[in-house]
Amino acid sequence: MSTISIIGSGTMAAAIAVRTAKAGHTVEVVSRDPAKARALADQLGAGATTGIYGAAPAGDIVILAVPYSGVAAAVAGFGKALDGKVIVDIVNPVTPDLSGLVTPHGSSGAQETAKGLPAGAHVVKAFNTIFGHVLAKGGRLDAFIAADDAEAKARVSTFLESLGLRPLDVGGLHMAQTLEALGLMMIGLAKNGAGTWDFAMNVDIG
Repeated sequence: MSTISIIGSGTMAAAIAVRTAKAGHTVEVVSRDPAKARALADQLGAGATTGIYGAAPAGDIVILAVPYSGVAAAVAGFGKALDGKVIVDIVNPVTPDLSGLVTPHGSSGAQETAKGLPAGAHVVKAFNTIFGHVLAKGGRLDAFIAADDAEAKARVSTFLESLGLRPLDVGGLHMAQTLEALGLMMIGLAKNGAGTWDFAMNVDIG
């Protein structure tokens, strides 16, 4: 297996980290707060390590698991250290009251993030349509992905499969706009029609 770096130490970072460790990968946790990174790494066991914030991540796949309000600062903080990496953008750039998206018209959080990355880094949108607590429960879930770079998309698909997820390619990175809108729709459904956050989107292919 390989080393997967996760920038962040919150609920979603932990959910992804646990599944990644269980799949046999080495997890590197990186956080602005070293104590939080160490606590998550200790929780994972399985040889999990911590990295230095702003230094080159050990993994070729780097999962950006920080709130959208902190993504630009994180990307700037790492700068050229992310060159050549596959960056997995998992965020839903929603307003504080969860009623809409904060991204510019015609763009997405993933596309805005890509603008700040080194030219050799490739963004793949993934995980944003799976709630963290649902991911943590286990089970085979559908994971929608969007990216412009075919090799990066293939590597992330292989990684998702190793976690027991089913990767479903929705197209180029411009489709991240649609995935983020789907993430917002799921939040609206949880708050209104479904009345619960314990659900996942599934594609029934007949």
